[in-house]
Amino acid sequence: MAERKPIESWLTDMDGVLIHEGTPVPGAEEFLRRLRESGKPFLVLTNNSIYTPRDLSARLAGMGLEVPEECIWTSALATAKFLKGQRPGGTAYVIGEAGLTTALYQAGYVLTDNNPDYVVLGETRTYSFEALTKAIRLINQGARFICTNPDETGPSTEGVLPATGSVAALITKATGVEPYFVGKPNPLMMREALNTAGAHSESAVMIGDRMDTDIVAGMEAGMETILVLTGLTAAADVERFPYRPTRVVKSVADLVDLV
Repeated sequence: MAERKPIESWLTDMDGVLIHEGTPVPGAEEFLRRLRESGKPFLVLTNNSIYTPRDLSARLAGMGLEVPEECIWTSALATAKFLKGQRPGGTAYVIGEAGLTTALYQAGYVLTDNNPDYVVLGETRTYSFEALTKAIRLINQGARFICTNPDETGPSTEGVLPATGSVAALITKATGVEPYFVGKPNPLMMREALNTAGAHSESAVMIGDRMDTDIVAGMEAGMETILVLTGLTAAADVERFPYRPTRVVKSVADLVDLV
């Protein structure tokens, strides 16, 4: 592997890396403290579009993890920035929560079900049949289909939950229209995160717990990648993939001295 530049910027996934099933991963608090003290740019990335960065910062603080809201980058923010660049001042019919609707409002979008430019599907715990029916009809009438992320399932204390990717598949089955997914593993989300942090891929690292989202996205964006084994990917699973992380560690506790 080619020699890489020293790490100057850190990007890290949230679920499975810093927290697991609602509790901090051992070492996460010390890792985040070291990042804050280092003065190096860092961002916590999540495909979850339910919460605003302020919400997530408060939720993490409740677990003892200090992450400023400006250091959180969500698929909702990436989606809003993408749509603003594609069609400034556009309109959208949105299925999602405050994290997504707030990001779109701040991007200058009007949310409407009257001939919208886009149907935007995000995460919610209360997908309604009526909303999905409306989305299907609007797409059939010509609205473009955007999805915040392709995750088919999400974690909960009770077990897995159907997530955005699964609901998107339902809409695709009914319309024949595939969505454009903005979140990981789309390198677009990674590039926008790097731009937001003022970072460069040659000296940045992506930490994640999933080979099929975090690691492939970081690799395709030109970053060093670190897989932690505190989430969905086990050590035995790594060899099944046609690409490899730069390194594999047990948890972020093993990275504190690298910051």
